[in-house]
Amino acid sequence: MAAAFPETMTAMGFDAPGGPEVLRAETLPVPRPGAGQVLIRTAFAGVNRPDVIQRQGHYPSPPGASPIPGLELSGTIVAVGEGVEPEMLGRKVCALVPGGGYAEYCLAHHRHCLPVPPGLSMAEAAALPETLFTVWHNVFDRGWASEGETLLVHGGTSGIGSMAIILGKLFGLTVITTCGSEDKCEAARRIGTDLAINYREQDFVEEVQAFTGGKGVNLVLDMVAGSYVPRNLRCLAEDGRHVTIAVLGGAKAEINMAALMVRRATMTGSTLRPRSDEFKALLAHEIEENVWPLVADGTLRPVMDKVFPLSEASAAHARMEAGEHVGKIVLEVSDG
Repeated sequence: MAAAFPETMTAMGFDAPGGPEVLRAETLPVPRPGAGQVLIRTAFAGVNRPDVIQRQGHYPSPPGASPIPGLELSGTIVAVGEGVEPEMLGRKVCALVPGGGYAEYCLAHHRHCLPVPPGLSMAEAAALPETLFTVWHNVFDRGWASEGETLLVHGGTSGIGSMAIILGKLFGLTVITTCGSEDKCEAARRIGTDLAINYREQDFVEEVQAFTGGKGVNLVLDMVAGSYVPRNLRCLAEDGRHVTIAVLGGAKAEINMAALMVRRATMTGSTLRPRSDEFKALLAHEIEENVWPLVADGTLRPVMDKVFPLSEASAAHARMEAGEHVGKIVLEVSDG
């Protein structure tokens, strides 16, 4: 089933890897939904660090996924594929996708969509799926965080960092975050962190130990890796967990395995994009059950940084790479 939509669309892609300036508009056929898929007329698309890394040539699309960047979006369902209930046609949703968000139309698995409740703007809706799915899975599923525990998250004013602060506080965690300036630390405090550490001026290991009375944190959500890993492990309490979700500081780390054994630490990590449709569908259901009521009643809202037109995707990437943003950057594609 389908509503009326054109044969072609505008999307932002690139011919070869490079800086933000390689992003350029192209005209592509509007995709048709296959079994289990919906076609969404994109209202807004979220901009995330993996989009930047893909544009740089280091994070190719998974097999079968659109090569167009964009891992999350909001919009209106205008066509449904085989096996999708016809009632989904016309619904306003936000969705996690493996690619294709920087376009006027985008395919999504129907079970990876969440309804946009009244009071949530389409721009805010587009800013939720990637960070919400990532933080929920890695902090609560893989990291086993529970009420009363303490979480250390690096990059507290990034999209992931701000969502980790918000979710952590909503679910009873004490949250410590690192930031690169006093302005960013103040922004993290406004978001709700219990302690913001300026890593350029303070030793975050010493600050964590002082704040926790030498006990350390129960969980580290690590986006840096590299030289941060041994320092993160020094921040862990006994039976602490270390979850890596990105390697912005380098993919290799040297650690003291004896210290890991003595403190009974657990190290894990994950990437979301290449996981199976079934896994993402189960995660979407878990989020709809546990978190979406907080979105629906207005308790949870993403921290929004700046909205760029789709045609200015290169400027959006430049802002993210410069580290100027606090919260989420989104692209406005249409009126949804």
